[in-house]
Amino acid sequence: MSSTTAPTAASPAVVDLNADLGEGFGRWTLTDDDALLSVVTSANVACGFHAGDPSTMRRVCELAAARGVRIGAQVSYRDLAGFGRRAMDVPARELADEVAYQIGALEIFARAAGSRVSYVKPHGALYNRTVHDEEQATAVVTGVRLAGGALPVLGLPGSRLLAAAADAGLPAVPEAFTDRAYTARATLVPRTRPEAVVHDPDAVVARALGMVRDRSVAAVTGERVPVDARSLCLHGDTPGAADIALRVRRELLGAGVVLEPFA
Repeated sequence: MSSTTAPTAASPAVVDLNADLGEGFGRWTLTDDDALLSVVTSANVACGFHAGDPSTMRRVCELAAARGVRIGAQVSYRDLAGFGRRAMDVPARELADEVAYQIGALEIFARAAGSRVSYVKPHGALYNRTVHDEEQATAVVTGVRLAGGALPVLGLPGSRLLAAAADAGLPAVPEAFTDRAYTARATLVPRTRPEAVVHDPDAVVARALGMVRDRSVAAVTGERVPVDARSLCLHGDTPGAADIALRVRRELLGAGVVLEPFA
């Protein structure tokens, strides 16, 4: 697995910044794609199953390509009404086909923009399910392989998803969440709990710095848990997300951290 390197005078830390983008549908918009694409180095683009539509996918790919931002397929369960955050039971073969379908759809617009799909990241309920469910994790990886190419897979450190990716010969890239609360087991606090999302901008910035410099973060129960991440996720669907993301970028650069895509 890729990981950050503790900053020293000779070897500064290198980290990627990713955000979920294109999460609208038709006339409804959620993320400030233009602002966030001026901050991040990788864009997780919704592929139409939890959000996104062809015109949105095309627009985000064009903006990302113009700014040198890597394009990633953010694949999901087929759940527009629930924004991909509802638990679903999808047969493994069907899930693999749906993952490949989403990657293929985004690849069309990425190539039209002069770029390509550089990696894959599950969204919402699928992301959380693949932390511990080997069958679903393997199905996602099968879908990635079906879409063609050895695309890197972005996921939670220690997850079944990253293990399945590594077993399949795909680059397994660990990430951490600057604005999501962690349990004592270094997993994400479920969104059903009120403390699941960190809203204080100062806290988000401090957590980002700690994740890179100290490779740790405070769990909701108080103790510090290890975090080994090559990429930091900045959610785009929270209030003030673009401003918070810009602060994180500035503070990391000010601390001597090198911001560089992993793919």
